[in-house]
Amino acid sequence: MEQNVEDYKMIFEKEGVYLHTNAKRSNQDTTIPGFIRIVARAGVPALEWSPLEDDGRNAPAVLYSRKDGEGGEEDTNFDPGYEPDWAVISTVKKDREHVPVKESGQWAFSLPLSELYSLRRARFSLGRNFLVLTSRGGHPLPPLHFHRGGTRELLRALQHYIILDQSPVDGRLFLAYPLDSGALSQSFDKLHLLDDGGSDLVSRFIHDPYATTFGGFSKVTNFFRAALRPPDSPAHSRSAQDPSLPSQPDDEPGFELITCGVELGPRPDVTRGRPLGNWEEFLDSEGRVKNPEKVKELVFRGGITPSLRKEVWKFLLGFYPWNSTTKEREDILRVKTDEYFRMKVQWKSVSEEQEMRNSLLRGYRNLIERDVNRTDRHNTFFSGNDNPGLTLLHDVLMTYCMYNFDLGYVQGMSDLLSPILFVTQNEVESFWCLTGFMELVHQNFEESQEAMKQQLLQLSVLLKALDPELCDFLDSQDSGSLCFCFRWLLIWFKREFSFEDILILWEVLWTRLPCDNFHLLIACAILQSQRGELIGSDHDFNTILKHINELTMKLDLLSMLRGAEAIYLQLVRCKDLPLKVQQVLGLYVPSSSDEESPDSQSSETQRLLAQSQAAAAASSSACGSSSP
Repeated sequence: MEQNVEDYKMIFEKEGVYLHTNAKRSNQDTTIPGFIRIVARAGVPALEWSPLEDDGRNAPAVLYSRKDGEGGEEDTNFDPGYEPDWAVISTVKKDREHVPVKESGQWAFSLPLSELYSLRRARFSLGRNFLVLTSRGGHPLPPLHFHRGGTRELLRALQHYIILDQSPVDGRLFLAYPLDSGALSQSFDKLHLLDDGGSDLVSRFIHDPYATTFGGFSKVTNFFRAALRPPDSPAHSRSAQDPSLPSQPDDEPGFELITCGVELGPRPDVTRGRPLGNWEEFLDSEGRVKNPEKVKELVFRGGITPSLRKEVWKFLLGFYPWNSTTKEREDILRVKTDEYFRMKVQWKSVSEEQEMRNSLLRGYRNLIERDVNRTDRHNTFFSGNDNPGLTLLHDVLMTYCMYNFDLGYVQGMSDLLSPILFVTQNEVESFWCLTGFMELVHQNFEESQEAMKQQLLQLSVLLKALDPELCDFLDSQDSGSLCFCFRWLLIWFKREFSFEDILILWEVLWTRLPCDNFHLLIACAILQSQRGELIGSDHDFNTILKHINELTMKLDLLSMLRGAEAIYLQLVRCKDLPLKVQQVLGLYVPSSSDEESPDSQSSETQRLLAQSQAAAAASSSACGSSSP
């Protein structure tokens, strides 16, 4: 591009481009009409948006984010509108340079094309097309909604100054490079999109979500879903750099209307059963459980009578083998008691002087002591000062650090232990039940956070199949990453339901019926229960987060369980269910080793499905009126 140009040059202009703000006050517009322009100022090409009222040519306020370490300032006056405890958002970063502008123009922005990192395009299924731009600082700008078309023309104009390289992971995501950049030769995987921002920030959030700010986490918000999405979209073969490709069959080329692609069929009605209430009838003369699968089926269908939880939970969590006799269980308890106290002595015998030279152990202890003092204090078992329940909670968590020193203690583990300790009211038994629970969820707490990324991806896959319109709405409001579900999946909805409801929910999930990812179906049921509130309102990114976090203690567990099971049955009855959805539900397992064939996995899944369907049919015909 020539350097000797006039101070201002108009290159491209399009009217009817609306900006959706995050304004929280009722006297501020949340949808503002305006112009999108490509201009050159002093020879520097930039992408600008300004409101319709501001029809002058003055430089608008700069909204693009600087990179970390370049003067980002934390806004201590930001009020998210709810208690930030374990909410994904607590404080935000000021992403704008302060430029005095008139009230109507406060949302205008100018982004030099050299600062454009990515561009994401999509078509909202109600007919609204939108773009999300992200700067090299990692922060997305408010979505730009093209009510009158023009995105294709904008992309063509941009390609005179930058290269837009389509991501092989998400056909709607384009990475921007200078025309002379050699970085284009790098594959998307080599860009390490989540290495610097995602994994580190999420792990910091895991270790201390109370202190970690969403201002940093927002760097990966837009990319979480995009970077992790599997290449299952036909849009991957398309490129904005080739305008000769055939147009999409909608009113504006280049946008993919996201649908499941198959007819799911009606969602069946599901009823719940009665809780497991007669334990002795399932034991033989030597105390073995005669039919473990029947026990699991009954627990899945209706939970467990409170008086039996202390015994049955030890089987569900692997403390006792299902085929063990009463005598063998006595021996197991004796051996496990000795093993527990040997580990407990290890940390109890560490002197203060030794601990001063062991920063890792000291850090674990500090975290545990802090979390114990604020875990379920409303429950009488943990309430008050000098409560022995708090001492047990502390000691079991410290001993777990000795059992698994590599993982140690991570914030949130106290939430997993407290219901177990409440039910067993036994230090040794609660410890070994915790180890069984952690076998299921320990990857949630690992520093790499690969398991959490995978679960968010799987949840996105399910929601896309179930409700593409809701999925696209969240996407249009910068919430497509589903990051607000992070806490749900991390500690299995511990903060979303009442303490008593969590006892029921967890024992249902511990059965691993009808599939290992049933907790993701619970999340889908919750999201779909809020569909009308979300889509039929003026929610934006901030208020979606606020609304989801305000669902705490307002959800009806039995409705969510029925909804999740109904979703499962609806999906598995679909004859043309997408492969990705089948994998999430365990209906299809690709062969990865010779040790376990796909056939054996498939037959096990079909057995569980048959049990679930048979139980649902029996419950509907025999005891529909008695369901809780």
